[in-house]
Amino acid sequence: MVRLEPTLFIFSLSCCLGLSEGVGGADKKSMALIKEGFYTPLYLDPSPGDAKGDEKLRVGMFYLDRYPVTKENFLDFVMLNPKWRKSNAKRVFADTMYLNDWQSDTEFANAGASASPVTFVSWFASRAYCHAQGKRLPSLAEWEYAAASFKTEKDLNQKILNWYSRPTEKILGSIGSTFANDFGVYDLHGLIWEWVEDFNSSLVTGESRADGSLDKAAFCGSGGLGASDFKNYAAFMRFGFRSSLQGSFTIANLGFRCARDYKGEAP
Repeated sequence: MVRLEPTLFIFSLSCCLGLSEGVGGADKKSMALIKEGFYTPLYLDPSPGDAKGDEKLRVGMFYLDRYPVTKENFLDFVMLNPKWRKSNAKRVFADTMYLNDWQSDTEFANAGASASPVTFVSWFASRAYCHAQGKRLPSLAEWEYAAASFKTEKDLNQKILNWYSRPTEKILGSIGSTFANDFGVYDLHGLIWEWVEDFNSSLVTGESRADGSLDKAAFCGSGGLGASDFKNYAAFMRFGFRSSLQGSFTIANLGFRCARDYKGEAP
């Protein structure tokens, strides 16, 4: 099990990034308004006397990008912010695989991949990109809530598992190549994994090996017994994947999309 970076350490490092390198505000046309609802975490922390499985988290209204950020989008960002180019990014913020599928600072290895999601990008770089757009990364609860909003999609869990079981394609498909959720957000499943703001929130919720309040059974064969839905294998896989990450990691099938707060304005 990879030891996670403490959340506070990540946030203290992020203050050094200079996140005010704006390249324009949020474009509402490219974002969907996600209506409020409830999200049930995989592992619950009910109050004393509550039955396990009853706890849900309220997710308020927010905006979410309809599509993941593309290589072309990220190229525009690094052109304006040279410190995030392939050759300039500091190793504390992005490991040695950062933008590994780029030929140079301003060229993709595959010239026809501009509409594919950007991957090999760290949490720090993803967060800096979103802030530069006047946006932010979605929270884990926001992402999971949006990713479960498929009322008309049959056998969603099995489709996700089928995708998880396939090897990552060397050349990813273009954004919009998968199905949309109930709010018109595409590619939440079937194209890439995605960073969220609090990907390592297990550190402060009792879901980490290093947390003294942790139920150790969550990390052995009986781990499913403490889960809110022990049949939700796709959620277990996401939980395990996020628990293995550090903020500087860059992976071939891990990208991101941005979110924005809803402040009562008309969509």
